[in-house]
Parts: sequence; C-alpha cells; structure tokens
Amino acid sequence: MSVDNGSVEETNLAPAPVGAPMNDRIEPKDELPFEEDGRADTALDFVIDVLAGMGMDCTVDLLENEEEDPPEDIRLEVEGKDAGRVIGKKGQTLTALQFLSNRVVNRPGKRRRHVIIDAEGYRARREDTLSSMARRLGKQAVEEGKIITFEPMNPQDRRVVHLALAKFPGVVTKSDGEGEARRVQIIPVRR
Repeated sequence: MSVDNGSVEETNLAPAPVGAPMNDRIEPKDELPFEEDGRADTALDFVIDVLAGMGMDCTVDLLENEEEDPPEDIRLEVEGKDAGRVIGKKGQTLTALQFLSNRVVNRPGKRRRHVIIDAEGYRARREDTLSSMARRLGKQAVEEGKIITFEPMNPQDRRVVHLALAKFPGVVTKSDGEGEARRVQIIPVRR
C-alpha cells in the first residue's frame, strides 16, 4: 500500500501568448494513477462513529468497487435493524451523512475522492424507480406535447433523470431553479 505524501501537482492550463497558434498552449500533466491513501478507512470510521452517536443499531461495510466504478470512489453499505432510519425521508438522512463524509475525506490540496453511502440497497431501488418514472413521463410529454416538471430534487436524483432520458427519442431535459428548489423539466421536441 502506498502513502500519499501530500504533494500536489498543478494542472492549470496556461493561456497561449498573444499571436501564438492555439496548439502552442501548455497542456496539463497526465493524472497520476490512483493510489490508496487511507481515506476509505477514515470515511468508514467517521460513519461508524456518527451512527453510534445517533444510537443506531447497524453495521457499516467498506465495499470493493465494481469494475465500472472509478477507483477513487469510496463505497460504504449500512445494514441492520436501524438502516431504514439511516435512510430517512426520501433519503435525506443518508444524503446528509454522505455529504458530511465527503467533507471529512476531501481536504484542500488532495485529489478528490467521492464517498457513496447506501443503506439496504436504497440507492439502487431509488435509481430504478426514478428511471422508470422518467421514461413514463417522457412518453407522456411526447404524447401530450407538454413540458413536464418534476418536484425539486437533489443533484444525484436529477442526474438519474437526465441519464434515463438522455437517449429517449422526442424529449430533452433541463434543470431549472436554484439550490434546493432546482427541478428537472422534460421538454418535448418537434421533429
């Protein structure tokens, strides 16, 4: 296992001198391959401590990434009697715990790592539900020729809807609004 010594490589793209051809720009250095840095254990310990402090009766496991997952992702799974309480209403508690974990793990000067926390397979079920609803509403938008607007969603849920309809014929999607009031719109397009 390698240890990150905290060094940072700059990848700024310098502007070309005035009058120089655009291909003379300085390109960023290739990203270094991923090396384990102990932050997965930090995330695991943090989540265990928070759930213990909340009095939750559950376990937290650090999962190995799937082949399609970026190697820098940190995947945690919560299971047990109180896993439903960890999810919260529409996944709000789970999302808050994930947000805090990302803040603990990602400090300035270090390569970003994304912490993904699931409880009892909730995220996969939520993605399936949102995807099927998006396709159904996409079909409705095409048939009726009307814009359909979802209720406000968090960024992860909006992303699921956008991806579900990315190749759906006859519609485009757009996020509208600010902050927590941001919504996805399904817009029918004329052919």
